[in-house]
Amino acid sequence: MNNPVTILLADDHALVRKTLRRWLENEPDLTVVGDVATADDAIRDAQQLKPDIVVLDVDMPGVICFDAARAIRKNNPNTRVVFLSAFFHDRYIEQALAVGASGYVTKTESPDTLIGAIRTVAAGGAYYSPEVRARMVIDADGVRLTTGPRLRGSALTEREAQVLRYIARGLSKREVAEILHLSERTINCHCASLMAKLDIHDRVELARYAIREGLMEP
Repeated sequence: MNNPVTILLADDHALVRKTLRRWLENEPDLTVVGDVATADDAIRDAQQLKPDIVVLDVDMPGVICFDAARAIRKNNPNTRVVFLSAFFHDRYIEQALAVGASGYVTKTESPDTLIGAIRTVAAGGAYYSPEVRARMVIDADGVRLTTGPRLRGSALTEREAQVLRYIARGLSKREVAEILHLSERTINCHCASLMAKLDIHDRVELARYAIREGLMEP
């Protein structure tokens, strides 16, 4: 008999997390090795437990989930990431693909669909909910977003967009510097650059812009 697929769950809503755990543990071929409430804890536990699959909620406290996924994949190349979210903005899908996620499941899906997605990913495949798949092109060149209108923030570098997400959450520049392991001076430079590119010079307007562009939850 094959070893069961090991899973780490990360969702800041305890009810969702514990309910998912019960559903998954009813399946004989799946084993939940841990469940956590923050992306920081997901990085830590994934490194310790080395699960086959990490199911990450898109909106959690602490490190942004896409940064967490990147860290998890770097620390554990054999661990695959499946995002779980009520939102499926183009920006989210783009970032999920950029960090090498193997799945993106919307919270409108049934538990059976999530279970099937986990099995598909564990077997080496990928799963994207229909709403997500409708925004993607899957062909011989790989997986990418469909070509659409140029986003206002497309001139931002990956690091600038990353800093914007944290600043828009209300974090101070010092807190962002600590999370990203950069100097506060470097964060100041990134902030100045993204504000100049966006022509936005107010933190409240930055947050509103980030929400509109799908860089953070409303």
